[in-house]
Amino acid sequence: MKLFVAGLTGDFDEADLKEMFELYGEVKSSQIIIDRATGKSKGFGFVDMLNETEAREAMQLLDGVAMMGKKIAVKEAEEQPRRAPGSSYGNNDRSGGGGYGNRGGSGGYGNNDRRNGPPPRRNNY
Repeated sequence: MKLFVAGLTGDFDEADLKEMFELYGEVKSSQIIIDRATGKSKGFGFVDMLNETEAREAMQLLDGVAMMGKKIAVKEAEEQPRRAPGSSYGNNDRSGGGGYGNRGGSGGYGNNDRRNGPPPRRNNY
């Protein structure tokens, strides 16, 4: 069973996460999510436990526990839809919403046309 763990401190690593959950049962894997831009932890991760009963017990006992001044949240992870390699979510047409005026579609930049970008900022002071 895969668990989502949030509220982790920046210095908490995958080994720490695995060790914490091994107190409740066998851990198949642990993963801390890292910000690509900074290389630092985003403060959440995932733990995959082999036994569902043990995973539920760990979830129940650890959810809301204070750790280094922060309360952690432990929930059952939701399955994300698989995507083809190299693809991205959405269609990138940016035509929804109001955006910067009506440039095609219903607003936004409109129809994937980003040549001009957003309008220049106006100084209101």
